[in-house]
Amino acid sequence: MTVRSKCFLVVAFALAGCAGPNTHDLLNKTTVAAPASDIAATHEIFVATTRQKATKDPRQVFDGGRSLTTSYARVDVTVPKVHHVGAIERAKGSANSNPAKQFTATGVVHYEDASQFGKAVGADIAMRGDRALVFVHGFNNGFDDGIYRLTQIAHDTKYPGTPVLFSWASSGKTTGYIYDKESANAARDDLEATLRMLAKTRVKSIDIIAHSMGTWVTMEALRQLAITDDRDLDGKLGYVILASPDIDVDVFKKQMIRYGKPDKPFAILLSADDRALRLSSLISGDKPRVGDYGNAADLASYGVSVVDLSQTKGGDRLNHAKFADNPMLVQLLGDRLRTPAGLASDEPDPTQLNNLGQGLGKAVGSVAEIVITTPFKVLTIATGG
Repeated sequence: MTVRSKCFLVVAFALAGCAGPNTHDLLNKTTVAAPASDIAATHEIFVATTRQKATKDPRQVFDGGRSLTTSYARVDVTVPKVHHVGAIERAKGSANSNPAKQFTATGVVHYEDASQFGKAVGADIAMRGDRALVFVHGFNNGFDDGIYRLTQIAHDTKYPGTPVLFSWASSGKTTGYIYDKESANAARDDLEATLRMLAKTRVKSIDIIAHSMGTWVTMEALRQLAITDDRDLDGKLGYVILASPDIDVDVFKKQMIRYGKPDKPFAILLSADDRALRLSSLISGDKPRVGDYGNAADLASYGVSVVDLSQTKGGDRLNHAKFADNPMLVQLLGDRLRTPAGLASDEPDPTQLNNLGQGLGKAVGSVAEIVITTPFKVLTIATGG
């Protein structure tokens, strides 16, 4: 790589992180009260993390350092009534969050060990409908970023179950790509163990949404489950959704060969205009990433559904998190998730999606198409008009 190319990468990644603010404070310095009438909901986010506890700045709760063991917690987060679908309203910098205007973490519960956590999350799963949604975040995410993104997804999709964040030790820095990649590798066993733990509860369906580099952690954990002849977690694995996968295409194909054809809906969300993955490809030797791969039929041949979001708009100039920050796509995702994976068809009903897409497209002013490539056919879904 030339010196000029290296300089370009440094500048480019300074613009291309998956996270938002430069600080990673989760908790407020002081308690800020807000009328209950200004709060739309409070979400309890259960957490399994390979991060170290934050000692220099306890407001972060967990920082970017790696731990050799998994820690467990629960974070309570309020969502304001002024919230807009697809957005994460946050205070700037290290300022206190106002619950009437911004997402606000109101408290943290730490669990001593896996057993204590398992009982707590199991009780919540039993209370909420026997389903769990595991979210695995991507590159350049602080602990706070993962918490708020999962809160937004759970809230906006109206997910009918227990949200569980698996937070691996991303440095939360735009220059930390290599560090993050090694942290993702180090977290594979921990995610596998977390999924097995959830499967031991009364849960009926464990759904997974992974984003960016988090898809690597997820695919490796699924591969390891397959090696031990438990790839579907004794029938409890539900949806698997890989959004903007930051995985080399050839590596992904080998992972899928080892995992085998999925029995439940397994989707890849990609976009040709994903600028973050373009940079990832460059730093990886100009090898294509799954998340911006141009041959959907090739990927679908491994038994997955490929959803091409290239013609839809993202919430920022990187187009790297369309699945969560485009209001229309969030609601389409929620419509899908609310039907348990065991009851869902491998191929979505195009008539239903067309009707929903047109209505939402008009509401948000988006005129585009979503192309879904399955192993059997290609569906084009209008999202506005």
